[in-house]
Amino acid sequence: MTSITGKTKLFATLGYPVGHVLTPQKMNALFAERHYDGVMVAVAATPGQDLARVVAAFRAMRNFGGAVVTVPHKTGIVTLCDHLSPRAANAGAVNVIRREADGSITGDLLDGVGFVTGLQNAGETLKDRRVLLAGAGGAALAIAFALAEAGVAHITVTNRSQDRLDALISRLKNSFPRLSVSANDLSEGHDIAINATSLGLRENDPLPIAPEHLRPPMLVAEVVMMPEQTGLLKAAGWAGCRTHSGRHMLTGQLSAIFDFLTAA
Repeated sequence: MTSITGKTKLFATLGYPVGHVLTPQKMNALFAERHYDGVMVAVAATPGQDLARVVAAFRAMRNFGGAVVTVPHKTGIVTLCDHLSPRAANAGAVNVIRREADGSITGDLLDGVGFVTGLQNAGETLKDRRVLLAGAGGAALAIAFALAEAGVAHITVTNRSQDRLDALISRLKNSFPRLSVSANDLSEGHDIAINATSLGLRENDPLPIAPEHLRPPMLVAEVVMMPEQTGLLKAAGWAGCRTHSGRHMLTGQLSAIFDFLTAA
């Protein structure tokens, strides 16, 4: 895309806050690379009524194509969708929405696919690995399901909210009855530790996983993209662990996001 015209399709990255997001830059570069007449911008909306109003506006905009949905809206936007993919329905979370020609909204969940693809592109093997997953929100749901589909042997989930923790583990067990799952059991030996929370966006955020649980040769991975070196990754490096930054998750799903958003 060389210029924005009346024919240019509009897209959004929807979250709050949005100052840290990298998706518009990446997607606009991909639009240009594939000669697609589209533009993506960041849209900030708080949860609740503001989110509902924004989605209602998307329905009314006939030149709107869809949005990438980020923190904190991945679970809250589910009820605002008219149609869900099977994986989004099973996980109860959405990270992309598409406006169909009739104004209806279709939601899908590509976070987990992107995260697993990012690990695999970095040469990591997931089958039979034991994973420590911090978080039980939308990103954690997506990643947990994708890890289970990739054949990990065990997932330990930690989260501050017991209700969300119980809900994620229940969904996992219902969808993957043979998967070994535990809650808040940090005594387990883990091969991979993953932060699937928003902790790390701000400099003074507490660590999502305490340093004493970071032991080599563990791989420590992030979903937070900015800053690229979060407090957790710094602590993991000091502990002698291998690290995997959040940008790999976005890179791993860019093509899938493009295909979903431009399918209407």
